[in-house]
Amino acid sequence: MGPASDVSGQRAYKKTGSVGVVTQAPLTHDYTYMITFADGSVVRAAKSDLSVRRSDAPEDGMPAREISAFEPLVIYKVRMGSNAFGLANENSDTDERGIFLPPAEWHWSLQPLPEQIEFKRLADGRIVDHNETNTDHEADVCWWELEKFLRLALKANPNVLEALFVDDAHVLHCSELAAELRQMRGCFLSKYLYQTYSGYVLSQFKKMKRAVEMGEQHRPKHASHLIRLLYSGIEAVKGNGILVDVGPYREELLRIKHEALPFAEVYDQAVELTRVFEEEYSRTTLPDLPDIAAVDQFLIKARRSRVAASL
Repeated sequence: MGPASDVSGQRAYKKTGSVGVVTQAPLTHDYTYMITFADGSVVRAAKSDLSVRRSDAPEDGMPAREISAFEPLVIYKVRMGSNAFGLANENSDTDERGIFLPPAEWHWSLQPLPEQIEFKRLADGRIVDHNETNTDHEADVCWWELEKFLRLALKANPNVLEALFVDDAHVLHCSELAAELRQMRGCFLSKYLYQTYSGYVLSQFKKMKRAVEMGEQHRPKHASHLIRLLYSGIEAVKGNGILVDVGPYREELLRIKHEALPFAEVYDQAVELTRVFEEEYSRTTLPDLPDIAAVDQFLIKARRSRVAASL
């Protein structure tokens, strides 16, 4: 903590690292906080002079790893988005999804290991933050740490399952471990998928419906995505895996995406597809839960491979 004023209005100082309790907070950060210390002194200080003790640790000063350091660790990389869905046109962006497997030292280090990395790759190869607005980017990229990827897949996360089930033509890189993971991808399919897909899709459509009823504009691209998820979910509970390329529904989905259908009609279609989804779910032969034991053993094997490389 730096300079402050005591309650009498005189200038007062507390050494950096002094610990006190906020006993009065302002309505906005433009004003000062009242801080009480163990010795009974009470001072006022600006927000910029304060830090939360629990979140302030010596190791926080370690430099973050550059994104380029993760590139050699990527064991699986696929092209996703409209290209993989069979819905692309000349203006479609490219999405890239992948998995990275860190060396053992990164798990042992004090430096935090990110579970997910997101960035944009420009046409000239440069990397920029994924939040930066740039129309000249070549790809939106997301890489998951292996354990994070597996946990999401066990929860039937649509983005992750689609990355596993995408056609070979859209696989950009696949190590031996990743090839083994693709071969065991059926381990992630279970009745849990119905809960994830149908619950998410219908809740999102209900939010859109309320917004439209209040005079707001729904997002046609999002509506098309949700209908696509319903078709994919129906095929999954039928035992056909995750439908990524939705070519048979291309024209219908593009009409929704480009606002050629009224929202009321799209909503009714979502309700009907949800009914079909429920019927197919009632007679599915998928197991109640994914094969967690097999996935756990795969993760241990992958971790061991990195430990061996570190010895």
